[in-house]
Amino acid sequence: MDGSDSAAQNNGQWQRGDARANGLKLHWEALGPERGAPLLLVMGLGCQLIQWPEPLCRDLAARGFRVIRFDNRDAGLSDEAERGIRFNLRRDFLRIRLGLRPGPANYLLHDMAADTVGLMDALGIDHAHLVGVSMGGMISQIAAGAFPDRVRSLCSIMSSTNHPWLRQTRLDLLLRMATSPPNLLRDTIVARQTETFGLIGSPGFPTPEIERRDFAGRAFDRSFRPGGTLRQMHAIVATGSFEPLLKNVRAPTQIIHGTNDPLVRPACGRRCAALIRDARLELIEGMAHDCPIALMPRWAELIADNAGRAA
Repeated sequence: MDGSDSAAQNNGQWQRGDARANGLKLHWEALGPERGAPLLLVMGLGCQLIQWPEPLCRDLAARGFRVIRFDNRDAGLSDEAERGIRFNLRRDFLRIRLGLRPGPANYLLHDMAADTVGLMDALGIDHAHLVGVSMGGMISQIAAGAFPDRVRSLCSIMSSTNHPWLRQTRLDLLLRMATSPPNLLRDTIVARQTETFGLIGSPGFPTPEIERRDFAGRAFDRSFRPGGTLRQMHAIVATGSFEPLLKNVRAPTQIIHGTNDPLVRPACGRRCAALIRDARLELIEGMAHDCPIALMPRWAELIADNAGRAA
């Protein structure tokens, strides 16, 4: 393992390190038994590995998994992936919706899927269970389709096949995501993130505002990468639909989606389940586009049951 902190391996603490994968440094953390079945957690747009709730990670580790979470390229403590390519996000979004080709991108979701497999290579992992949320669910689906021999099971949460004609984000949220804040000061960003977390949060499992604000502050202090978030957003747009790849997925698959998701509509989850062979679909009433602590036992059970199908 590259740059790891081995002292924390067996005492219930996170082991941390940096690995070279697909030409980039990726920061990772691992928890659980060294010889446990590797389970990689792939995070969504603009988010860091700390977005994975601690109770979920510890539940999965207690079930015997070697839980590995990492910062995607352009997020957290991993390398940026600026390739000097300028892009127009709004223009390319409209071009994709009209069936036209977008302009060039710094990278695509396919490159981020290759990052995931590259991290596995760097950590000496032949194959792993993949769990992804939102954009991370798309990355995980692509990895399972492009590298089927490397993925033991797949769980895609509140995600999509990225088909441009699917009804996805609510208009007010789309405009909010495309609008820059008045400044990049900590108080402004924390307040904006706290409000955004509330707008996309689960009405059936609400997270108190004080907890949303505390997390937004911790995330800002750890790493604030607005340019990276824009490049990731453009990667989603420029990738377009990856539905043809899904016929190659052989891993047992669990789709989890909230009935109240305003950012990635439930129809997107249904589409994933319809196109992946023998996929199971779990629609959760009252869940939207976040990771409510109250739902983590249910997520862990679904993830573990699906992984068990690989045996």
